[in-house]
Amino acid sequence: MGSASPPSRRRWSWGSALAGAATAAAAAVLVLCRPRDPRFELISISLSAFHFRPPAALDIGLTLTVHATNPNVVPVRYGPSTVSITYGGAHLGTAHLDAGGQPATSCRLLHLPARLDGVELAHRARSILSDVARRHMELDAAVEIAGEAAVLLWSRPFSVRIDSHITVDPVFLEVVEQENRSEMQLYLA
Repeated sequence: MGSASPPSRRRWSWGSALAGAATAAAAAVLVLCRPRDPRFELISISLSAFHFRPPAALDIGLTLTVHATNPNVVPVRYGPSTVSITYGGAHLGTAHLDAGGQPATSCRLLHLPARLDGVELAHRARSILSDVARRHMELDAAVEIAGEAAVLLWSRPFSVRIDSHITVDPVFLEVVEQENRSEMQLYLA
């Protein structure tokens, strides 16, 4: 029989423990702090103004209620933006997002005033009336929001582009379905 050698023992050291803890902490920070796209979901549309001025001027105002979510662990600040609303490939109107901010990992409702172009509505009257009869209207919206994410004295500029395809019931102004795509661009500070 051969002699068995004793198992080798590794020595425990504070340096190795600190290096392991630092590596684990850095990995956790990278996982938790990686930037994630904010989410926006159109909750409701309400008619805020409807004026007909002869001979053919039509003024339609809407309020878009949007649920905004900041999934990031840092608060964000953003500048004013304009949402472009299209119908059948034609620019139909705009909604305005005021400058503001949102705390870390939070949700809130935004109320965006929107105006529809009466002349463009008149040009598309046949299609719109057909959609009203079917109670099915498809709209697209696009916006680019620029801002910065800030932690204490450090801030990181970003830009996010959001494209939405929205199906609404034009009779009751209800959101039936929507598909949102967003793409975030971070800039080196």
